[in-house]
Amino acid sequence: MGKRAKITIVGAGNVGATTAHWVASQELGDVVLVDILEGIPQGKALDLMEGMPVVGCDCVLTGSNDYAPTAESDIVVITAGLARQPGMSRDDLMAANTKIVKSVAEEVARYSPNTIVIVVSNPLDVMTYVTMKVTGFPPQHVMGMAGILDTARFRAFIGMELGVSIEDIQAMVLGGHGDSMVPLISCTSVGGIPVTQLIHSNRLAEIVQRTRDGGIEIVNYYKTGSAYYSPGAAVAQMVEAIVRDKKRVVPAAAYCQGEYGLEDVYVGAPIVLGAGGVEKIIKLELSDEELAALRKSADHVKANIAKLEL
Repeated sequence: MGKRAKITIVGAGNVGATTAHWVASQELGDVVLVDILEGIPQGKALDLMEGMPVVGCDCVLTGSNDYAPTAESDIVVITAGLARQPGMSRDDLMAANTKIVKSVAEEVARYSPNTIVIVVSNPLDVMTYVTMKVTGFPPQHVMGMAGILDTARFRAFIGMELGVSIEDIQAMVLGGHGDSMVPLISCTSVGGIPVTQLIHSNRLAEIVQRTRDGGIEIVNYYKTGSAYYSPGAAVAQMVEAIVRDKKRVVPAAAYCQGEYGLEDVYVGAPIVLGAGGVEKIIKLELSDEELAALRKSADHVKANIAKLEL
């Protein structure tokens, strides 16, 4: 048997620490938590480590304020950056988070040149682009976590509406991680039954809108930050797919080079996720309306990329 996977999580705030919790509790590998705040990554890593005997997981968790302990990581998750406050869009974080993510990407490239990177920092699609450009990594080794979270929210709301097991709900949400995301009704089913046979179109439209507003709904409750349990769980699913080479078909922010008529942009698309990272971008037959929505979403990301100073 090979050695355990080494998973670095940059940013030991709510999202980073919760990701570490999900990853360790699924025994996906050893975890290094990195943060600029002294004591925070060390304390959270030790706290989680002390929980491992209870859940019966053999994972070693360590915390650090520098990147030396992250050397030769198999996967790096970037959660560093500012979180949203009420009244803020994800785009409002762009200038501050570009600086943070750029400095992180430089360190990642230096210490783990062969790693696969999952970006969670907002605005997500733009920060994933920044990471790919700054690291110089192949695009299939740099992706963003958004689609799984947006899809999970959509699935959760459908399950709540119908009172059925969320295990039986399949869905796919594409596009940028923001107000322009594109839930594909044509790819949404409950136990194999098209969702349109179970939920009236008017009600479905409301559920789609709630999915788009899923993040801000939680921000408005918290008032001092944004969601972290569900984003952490979504990252853990991506980490598992890579570590265990599961070839999961999931939506993620992937670098498009002609797919769906999109060029040089990161946007949520269906991918095959395995040990090679983004092993394939799946080309779906979208309706004209869905394709237009996806391209509009990508245009929004491109407009923000154009403002970057890299």
